[in-house]
Amino acid sequence: MVLQSLSRRRTLWLGSSLSLLGLGWLSGCSTPPSASTAPPRVTPQDDPLRPTPSAARHPREYRTDAARHLYQRNRERIFSGRLPPLLYAVGVVRVHLSANGDLQDIDWMRQPKHAPEVVAEIERTLREAAPFPAARHLGAVTYTETWLWHKSGRFQLDTLTEGQT
Repeated sequence: MVLQSLSRRRTLWLGSSLSLLGLGWLSGCSTPPSASTAPPRVTPQDDPLRPTPSAARHPREYRTDAARHLYQRNRERIFSGRLPPLLYAVGVVRVHLSANGDLQDIDWMRQPKHAPEVVAEIERTLREAAPFPAARHLGAVTYTETWLWHKSGRFQLDTLTEGQT
């Protein structure tokens, strides 16, 4: 009787093991949907071409982030040191950005009319610097910047200026 009981247990164990092995084999035949078949979803924050979002909570704070962004994109064009007392041109521009940092509009508050090439160059520089850092806490943002233009074609922004002699 003990021998018969052991034989029955082995048979049950063997049957259970084979059943589990068969289920494991069958489950290996089905493939779960691959994540690589769907195109990856890129959000503006994940886009490697977009700068790090701004943590500014006021347009004046954002102005500093935007100025740093412009300086980073135009390193070779920044006038280093203190500017001379007489500048070639001074322009004041209001920049309108979307919530994700795309340039929406440029609005001149003080246009250097004697230097139309500076106006064109400032507008081109702003367009080429886009996208700007997204203003996480502000959404769409409008800020004002004063461009201090040297006769050499290099400039400083009032936000980050080193002053004048």
